[in-house]
Amino acid sequence: MLRHRQAAWGQGGARALAIVAVLALWELAARANADSFVLAGPVEVARYLWQNAPLLTRALGATLQSAAWGFVWGNLAAILLAVAVVLIPRAERVVAALALIVFCLPLVATGPILRVLFGQGNGPQITLAALAVYYTTFLPLVVGLRAVPQSWLDLIRSHGRGRMTQLIHVRAPASFPYLIAGLQIAAPAAILGAMVGEFTGAERGLGVLTIRAMRALDVDATWAIATLAAGVSILAYGGFGALVRRLRVESPAVLLTPPDHRHRRPPWRRLADIGVIVAIALVLWQATMDLFDLNPFFAKRPGDVVAFLLTGPDAAAHRATLFAAYGETLVFTLPGYLAGLALGAGLACGVVLMPGLATTALPLSVALRSVPIVATAPLIVLALGRGAVGTITIVTVMIFFPTLVACLQGLRQTPGQIIDIFDTYASGRWRLLRLARVPAMLPAFFASARMAVPAAILAVTTAEWLATGNGIGSLMALTASTSDYNMLWSAIVLVALTAALAYGAVAWIEAQVLAVYAMEQTVRR
Repeated sequence: MLRHRQAAWGQGGARALAIVAVLALWELAARANADSFVLAGPVEVARYLWQNAPLLTRALGATLQSAAWGFVWGNLAAILLAVAVVLIPRAERVVAALALIVFCLPLVATGPILRVLFGQGNGPQITLAALAVYYTTFLPLVVGLRAVPQSWLDLIRSHGRGRMTQLIHVRAPASFPYLIAGLQIAAPAAILGAMVGEFTGAERGLGVLTIRAMRALDVDATWAIATLAAGVSILAYGGFGALVRRLRVESPAVLLTPPDHRHRRPPWRRLADIGVIVAIALVLWQATMDLFDLNPFFAKRPGDVVAFLLTGPDAAAHRATLFAAYGETLVFTLPGYLAGLALGAGLACGVVLMPGLATTALPLSVALRSVPIVATAPLIVLALGRGAVGTITIVTVMIFFPTLVACLQGLRQTPGQIIDIFDTYASGRWRLLRLARVPAMLPAFFASARMAVPAAILAVTTAEWLATGNGIGSLMALTASTSDYNMLWSAIVLVALTAALAYGAVAWIEAQVLAVYAMEQTVRR
């Protein structure tokens, strides 16, 4: 017991020293660039927070209120969807696909539409917070509800009980660790969604203060608000981690569900599934607009988008404008996406090879991921410019931490027997990593790669909207301000379709890689 306490104290001291070192370097960098009006150091940030504490406290309270309600409603929707998938297995493909499509809707574009729909109030903030969190809880919860031995389900079935009994007495307890893990990821995302909603015309909140600071070129205020948002997000993330330790909940074996490759469907069946899902999505889109009798001026139907882009008299000009902006966005999205995946996976391998690296790398990674992208985007653009480097860096920062966490989890899933064999033959760490740990990491890596697709698009469109003035994110902001809702809805459809197709492409690559790996493993045995 004493040895464990000493080890814990040693780790805590190392983390404290790492934090002090980061703060010192931050302050030195700020002083060295005092005339650049780009970087505010910890002293200036602390001074601004102290002098404007009442204003920031009220704004933080408004943001947290919207984030909390969005967190509740989004996770409630996730739980209901996961339960529906487990109770009605045949509905899984359709439910999961529609949930993905909704999750891929660009927040920066749906926000202005929600503002028109709700008017003043917290409606857009709460809705966007819910949209930002529900899918990250839905995926691990589905895995958890299925993480039970088949013999337990057979036992309940042998007593004449149905799926509802299985759900209450077996599946629900087994899914609890996965639910907590999903909630931990969702907590910072709720704050992000609430702040995006505040950008669309709210009267209070950290998002409103961020907009004002950016327009006034107030560097101290911008850094202070970003620091405050990061601190609150880290507390939310760490709070659920503390709850896990308090309840002594074991970490789930798999955090995100990979696609099931055991039963391959022929290509024509997959195409048929896609056609059915697209048809259902279009019907739901039209039905929702008609059911609530939404004003066609801002609530466009599928036919409006088709006419605007394909059959209308100016359709060619509209397509040219839309796809020109779309091309600018893709140029930055793909490099940032690949860089984020490479950085996350590489840092995970580095932590495994050099465990001491975790003391500094993991806290910094949590901090970077917890800062809402709406706060970091202006800062990164200020420091690195409006060109390719700044935008690619924003995308990289947005997605590398989920990749790091997933890859660390995958690396630690390497069977102990295999590690013992490598130790027996005195194989080095690099050989163990290359031949055993990295193959074990692949499912987790691809799971994070799929989830990183919507995150990358969110990051680049947010950067374009707030800072760079280029690409489809800027186009959506411009069309929202000029009430050009035909172009706005067309951009929403294009971005969501891109995200969904890219997600499917990553899943297809995953299937090919894991199939080859599984075949190699079979041959070796």
